[in-house]
Amino acid sequence: MNVARLAAVDAAQAARVLNEVREATLAGQRARVAPRPVIEQSWGRMLRSGVDPEHDFRSRLLPSDEVRRRREESPLRHVLPVLREGLLSVADIAQHIMVVADADGRVLWREGSAAVLRKADGLGFELGADWREDVVGTNGVGTPAVVRRPVQVFAAEHFVRSHASWTCSGAPIIDPRDGRLLGVVDLSGPLETMHPATLAWVDSVAKLAEARLRELHQASLEGLRAVAAPVLARLAGRALVVDRDGWSAAVTGMPYVRRVALPKSLAPGRRWLPSLGSCAVEPLAGGWLLRAEDEVQAGAVLRIVLDLSRAGRCTVTVTASAASWSRELSPRHAELLYLLAEHRAGRGAAELAQDLFGDPSRTVTVRAEMSRVRRYLGELLHHRPYRFRDDAEVDVILPDNPRDLLPQSTAPAITRKRNATHDGRTGRPPA
Repeated sequence: MNVARLAAVDAAQAARVLNEVREATLAGQRARVAPRPVIEQSWGRMLRSGVDPEHDFRSRLLPSDEVRRRREESPLRHVLPVLREGLLSVADIAQHIMVVADADGRVLWREGSAAVLRKADGLGFELGADWREDVVGTNGVGTPAVVRRPVQVFAAEHFVRSHASWTCSGAPIIDPRDGRLLGVVDLSGPLETMHPATLAWVDSVAKLAEARLRELHQASLEGLRAVAAPVLARLAGRALVVDRDGWSAAVTGMPYVRRVALPKSLAPGRRWLPSLGSCAVEPLAGGWLLRAEDEVQAGAVLRIVLDLSRAGRCTVTVTASAASWSRELSPRHAELLYLLAEHRAGRGAAELAQDLFGDPSRTVTVRAEMSRVRRYLGELLHHRPYRFRDDAEVDVILPDNPRDLLPQSTAPAITRKRNATHDGRTGRPPA
């Protein structure tokens, strides 16, 4: 069924048909019209994750100061003029509102029709609200964030019944530098305001926003390059100038490096970075000067500490000579590094896929995640098979209770370890 075409002709009829499809599908019956694949797949995720289709769950709104902080830190603030110019000129007339959410699904900006904003309040579609798919079900903010492509959710295609009077068209905004999800821009309104061209319109404006981010990044690097040129001209040895996010503006005495992984809080002084080793870090306007020092001398201790003792706050810390570097880990990266610490001889992609998913065929996912890990651990990790450097001491700090090991993980190998008895709280695990 072409939902957009039917809705454009008769929105009420389309809503009735979709409601029948939803009721049949959720009852485990075969509907006379199959749901669209993107919606059917989303409903499947909701059923597996336990979202209640009959009850409107709302997580606590973020405090106003937290919304303000996220706005100030979000790269999306730079493209708000693009989004407003592209969408708001028509949104009010068409009885829509524009909603911009961050990568966590939190609503940071809402603008458009005053009447529709009031209706959105009744649905909990407010500033600071959490509209992730696994919280509020299939919707025009959370679902595009999961599938990483534009999605229109019309009427009863929403998983939660109370949202069935609404229509949403959302598109993800991707960081053009590294492919990271920055957030979602969405146009929403009452179901009778739905138009078949809305999704293409929103997607086009999202692409314009990404193009603007690319222009801003290049302009920023050009400005930093102008500052860096006279500084690097006076230096001997290996050095490079990077912006606050580690993107290279200029290098001297070494091959060009596109990006250097920086710790979250970098300060001037002597620091150790996985891709460069020991460095002298100096601030520049808009970035950092990194002067690579001599390589670690033979016999110097290279120590990697994986701290898994605090649920939700896992870190990896690398120490070489007198310098160190630390980074907070995502849950998936904590799993991977723990598995590699358990298997010092190395683990192939298929073996890691079996460890994580119980399915050795999911090597594409494993390789993608390991590629991200190696961006910040650099030469500390080898591949074919994946393993820590042989000359590194690898220590793991475990929680006091073995059952608190990565408690959110459902990986089969982690579950087995969680149920086993660990001797001692710290120390290198057996190979």
